[in-house]
Amino acid sequence: MRLSTGAMAAVAVTLTTLMPAQLSAEAKIYAYPSKANYCPAGLQPITISGVICCGTPNQSVSYHQVMAHPVRQHKPVKRHYVRSARAHCQAGLKGCD
Repeated sequence: MRLSTGAMAAVAVTLTTLMPAQLSAEAKIYAYPSKANYCPAGLQPITISGVICCGTPNQSVSYHQVMAHPVRQHKPVKRHYVRSARAHCQAGLKGCD
């Protein structure tokens, strides 16, 4: 099955419009919450891919706030077992009626 020239052109245009958006995406730089700031003036502690260094964050929240999401607490299922007063014995066993 051959693709027509128009279909191939449409696929090419779609790929060329999507590729720059993928490549130009900036790394997410999160502020690192700390009590002491040992960075030079104008910079603050940040995290980039788990590494803590000095810089300027481009996200308004910290990484821990992004990763903390509400989780529904599941209640344990209470299982009720019915117990009879009589012992369950097979027919013919000693001690059973």
